[in-house]
Amino acid sequence: MDLQALKNRFSIIGNTPAINHALNTAEQVASTDLTVLIVGESGVGKEVFSQIIHSLSARKHNPFIAVNCGAIPEGTIDSELFGHEKGSFTGAVDSRKGYFETVSGGTIFLDEIGELPLGTQARLLRVLETGEFIRVGSSKVQKSDVRVVAATNRELLEFTQKGKFREDLYYRLNTVPIRVPSLRDRKEDIPLLFRKFVVDFAEKYKTKPIFLDEEARNLLIEYPWPGNVRELKNIAEQISVLSKVEHINAEVLAGFLPIQTLNNVPMLTGNTPVGEFANEREILYKLFFDMKKDVNELKKMFLEILQNPTLSGTTHSNFNKESLINELKEELKPVVNPSHHTSPNNPTVHLSSAQPILLDNELNGHYEVEESLNIMDKEKELILKALKKHRGRRKDASTDLGISERTLYRKIKEYDIEE
Repeated sequence: MDLQALKNRFSIIGNTPAINHALNTAEQVASTDLTVLIVGESGVGKEVFSQIIHSLSARKHNPFIAVNCGAIPEGTIDSELFGHEKGSFTGAVDSRKGYFETVSGGTIFLDEIGELPLGTQARLLRVLETGEFIRVGSSKVQKSDVRVVAATNRELLEFTQKGKFREDLYYRLNTVPIRVPSLRDRKEDIPLLFRKFVVDFAEKYKTKPIFLDEEARNLLIEYPWPGNVRELKNIAEQISVLSKVEHINAEVLAGFLPIQTLNNVPMLTGNTPVGEFANEREILYKLFFDMKKDVNELKKMFLEILQNPTLSGTTHSNFNKESLINELKEELKPVVNPSHHTSPNNPTVHLSSAQPILLDNELNGHYEVEESLNIMDKEKELILKALKKHRGRRKDASTDLGISERTLYRKIKEYDIEE
């Protein structure tokens, strides 16, 4: 099929080399039964590529099902994929077919494959290698003729090195890799996609399509789009519905983009995956602000003790008290980043003052008072508080934390939190 015809058929906008290469690869591999691994950040449209592969294959008249592996609880995912027998576990009141049985002859799309438990990975590997599977609670081997297309927004090879993903399964899945580029890697496609979305929404909501001036267009292109095409579509819908003017300038557009929030994001380290950080940005804000507040409270307490020795019951003579008092006062002053305006709704994160304070005690020598700055500890603490506040309701807790329910579920597993 001609590349442009393929784009028209599946409503794909863009002409960058990276997206064209991904489409060509999908078209070429579709006629085979090879396993395909689609790699890309969240929101780039990985599922569309799985549909292209199925629609152009010999299995196109047979079933296609998309399964989000990260959204299925670990205790039930084996049953969902491979089925179970009656009485095999509590609640199994009847036998049930799994996806590999019901979709036999078709294609199964396993999204977020990196979230699969190791036990399920072993079962999946057997299906890929032999076409055989066993229902939960059964000893009967069954056959399945299913083509597997998998997708991930993680670097699975790194997961294999950490023992979180089976290396043999990774190479079995990665027979043909397709890497879908992020939106910031195909900037010239952003105006085209945005225009397509606003025209569609104008037709949907019976309004006139909006237009961007040159400055707004440049702002749209330079925005990093951590949510990729999904985020761009959401912004286009917001503007189409909420904007009171048809011609959008940069100032109006900026009101719909969380630019100020992104400016306050702390610098990423070399070991931080960009996609993961973007997905969990909101919870990190809370962590940093809580740490800043806790450290400042600690310093205020010690400043008060130093200025009023009777509060501590001891005197401090082996250090320059005046110097330490002045230093603490200086550090407790509001920190202003010259590159940003601060306000109650836009605090500037400054962690350089989060250092332990050493006091020389006459009775027992040196004591070190240090606030724990471990991000994982703080993150777990916030999750526990949110779950307790909402009485275990994950959806409400995830909304309060500012993360997706799937991310919250993964964090609960990662920290082994008992609900």
